[in-house]
Amino acid sequence: MLAPTSPTAGEAAAEATAGLRDRHGRTATDLRVSLTDRCNLRCTYCMPEAGLPWLPKPTLLTDDEVVRLVGIAVRDLGVKEVRFTGGEPLLRPGLVGIVEAAAALEPRPEISLTTNAIGLERLAGPLVAAGLDRVNVSLDTLRPGTFKDLAKRDRLDATLRGVEGAAEAGLAPVKINTVLMRGVNDGEAPDLLRFAVEHGYQLRFIEQMPLDAAGVWRRDEMVTAAEILEALRAEFDLTPDPAHRGSAPAETWLVDGGPAKVGVIGSVTRPFCGECDRTRLTADGQVRNCLFARGETDLRDLARSGASDAEIAERWREAMRGKLPGHGIDDPSFLQPARPMSAIGG
Repeated sequence: MLAPTSPTAGEAAAEATAGLRDRHGRTATDLRVSLTDRCNLRCTYCMPEAGLPWLPKPTLLTDDEVVRLVGIAVRDLGVKEVRFTGGEPLLRPGLVGIVEAAAALEPRPEISLTTNAIGLERLAGPLVAAGLDRVNVSLDTLRPGTFKDLAKRDRLDATLRGVEGAAEAGLAPVKINTVLMRGVNDGEAPDLLRFAVEHGYQLRFIEQMPLDAAGVWRRDEMVTAAEILEALRAEFDLTPDPAHRGSAPAETWLVDGGPAKVGVIGSVTRPFCGECDRTRLTADGQVRNCLFARGETDLRDLARSGASDAEIAERWREAMRGKLPGHGIDDPSFLQPARPMSAIGG
């Protein structure tokens, strides 16, 4: 990977009042906020069945601290979309109030949620009333036995009720995120797409990434984007989506001529780092400029020390200026982040 270059004096002065621009010309306008590292499932590609040592409660951002940092990102740093993640964000008691506060910001950001949908049947209505715009649901299988084997919990019915509740509450189109694992659910791709098309959901397959807690991910065992597309094309006619992709992570295809679409996020084999527009805030207030970053920048202690919004904004800019040009998974020196996905936020 290329090393970041030092800005000129003029560039540094411009960056001081700019948004979250890195040294490779990318500007982060999409903020991912983890609200908790806890989850009520134990998906094997994320965490062990026994769970993980959870973050101590005093280290977590309070609701007011989350709202303050999101406000700085939106008002002072040009963030246009805020996505709340986890762990499982529906486990955060103050979620509805946090969404409501984010929706009251000026300019108002687009607000979305990534969830396993357990409990969404009950919370979808209040979240929509609070200002939630979109929802992405993690759903890797339609088979109860496979769900239990994968997630170590017998909760498929609860997830499906949550998906239905989201659609009924007006969070359409509901997006479904699926990770295929070799020998586990890799034969379900056509069934999952058929399910999504029949219900009007938008399905996106995601290549499994090296973010598991056990650190046992292997590229040669991963189901690739090419394999996913081959499996789908055995039963569906897929044509490239003429709509401009922009910075969206998913490549999309029209299914049988449309209007239904399916997406594939090839984070490993088809990286989109050059168009990345994300910045991440963990549940304990650390900025990560990349999902695979090895370092973090602490905003929590800075905020608790009495720092002004301007000082916090500048620290955030500094964190993003150090972003590398790519995640480097193919580099021999690549090291998996110390934090698993559940502690980083999706």
